Amino acid sequence: MNMMVKPTPRAPERFFIGGRWVEPISRQTLKVVSPSTEELLITYPEAGPADIDRAVASARDAFDNGPWPRMAPSERAGYLRRVAALLTERLDDIATAWTLQVGAPISLTKKLVGQNPTLFSYYADLIEKYPFVDERKRDDGGRVRVAKEPVGVCAAITPWNAPLVLLSYKIAAGLAAGCTMVAKPSPETPLEAYILAECIERAGLPQGVFNIVPAGREGGDYLVRHKGVDKVAFTGSTGAGKHIAQVCAERLARVSLELGGKSPAILLDDADFKAALPSLMVYTMPITGQVCFSLTRILVPEHREKEFLDLYLGAVSGIKVGDPFDPATQMGPLTMARQRARVEGYIAAGRAEGARIACGGGRPRGFDKGFFVEPTVFTDVTPHMKIVQEEIFGPVVSVLTYRDDEEAVAKANNSQYGLNASIYSADPERAYGMARRVRSGTVTINGVIIDPKHPFGGFKQSGMGREGGPEGLENYIETKTIQYA
Repeated sequence: MNMMVKPTPRAPERFFIGGRWVEPISRQTLKVVSPSTEELLITYPEAGPADIDRAVASARDAFDNGPWPRMAPSERAGYLRRVAALLTERLDDIATAWTLQVGAPISLTKKLVGQNPTLFSYYADLIEKYPFVDERKRDDGGRVRVAKEPVGVCAAITPWNAPLVLLSYKIAAGLAAGCTMVAKPSPETPLEAYILAECIERAGLPQGVFNIVPAGREGGDYLVRHKGVDKVAFTGSTGAGKHIAQVCAERLARVSLELGGKSPAILLDDADFKAALPSLMVYTMPITGQVCFSLTRILVPEHREKEFLDLYLGAVSGIKVGDPFDPATQMGPLTMARQRARVEGYIAAGRAEGARIACGGGRPRGFDKGFFVEPTVFTDVTPHMKIVQEEIFGPVVSVLTYRDDEEAVAKANNSQYGLNASIYSADPERAYGMARRVRSGTVTINGVIIDPKHPFGGFKQSGMGREGGPEGLENYIETKTIQYA
């Protein structure tokens, strides 16, 4: 298959530390490979321990001695709005980088990149009215002030699937709170973090408030263990999150974790399947299923299973898989060779356990290069199967049946995860009652909505803490009680 002409990215050569672009101390490098062509896109510097030390020291000095934590919230808000405006000017660059590195269709990335300036604008607005100091009284009439203060130097560690959106959640909220930040983007997707650094530089934030040190797993571990870091904000796999939580526990460093998911879509017996189909098509396999909140378990009434499968399988089999830079493409490749191997391993496990492949299951024809996998749907699935219990992070969906509402809730909650869920019903209040019983951090009735102005995060092994909304700001705040005797 012939791929469209791709932009040629410029390889980063320096790190942004202390408000300047500095030469790396480390001689190590990282590589970014095209998921569509398997060709080398760029080779760029990897931060080593000395580079990370320099970044943390810069952030530490900016927090301990610089103006940022001591500014009036309205002054910080002005800087955040400048960052938002500059990001808006770069939206096409951000969408292109996302598609180039991840393989997400350009039609999708162009729709989603607006979340980045939205987050900076939202937190700018929020801190102008947020009660950073609350006046209270004791029972004896004495005066009390409860102050909300920034937690300190924060490490923001983000994955490769939605690089800048997931970083913006952390940086916008952390900066709004008055923290200083050290960002470690995924080694597979550095370009968007560099765009953010360029915007922060142009916005004129004080030196050391934002620093970027791209690195692999070893560099991330070094950063998490760094005594100069007060808090770690991580998005990624549950396994990595557990490790980070253990490391932070050793010195009681603050930590927030947005981790894996195995999210259910529950279609109640009165649901309009045709009305549900558009959101299911977008959110069961978004970005080739490489999204933590993908609806990868679909629960349908036993007596309506055939009706649902006729609709859903017909739509899935019509998904246009292809070049992610083609505006007509609906699904691109997986991001890395190891991701494709992982997904194919789960498909084999589903077969071995007795599930039936109703659609897909292999590599699409006509793709000699690229990490492509067909959109795949399993039926004849039971709740204990590996493909139902574990996060696949690929375009693989399991359809399960249930006999009544009690069984639907039990199957929805039969998971170590609790990140996202959707409930479809003709009766929104009935669906609300079901939503209160589902153990999930986010539930949407009759669709899927992820809104950066409202909290997002998980129950159980899907994480700790929330991002987005006022709760996202509070991720980066310590509470201080000041008593007047």
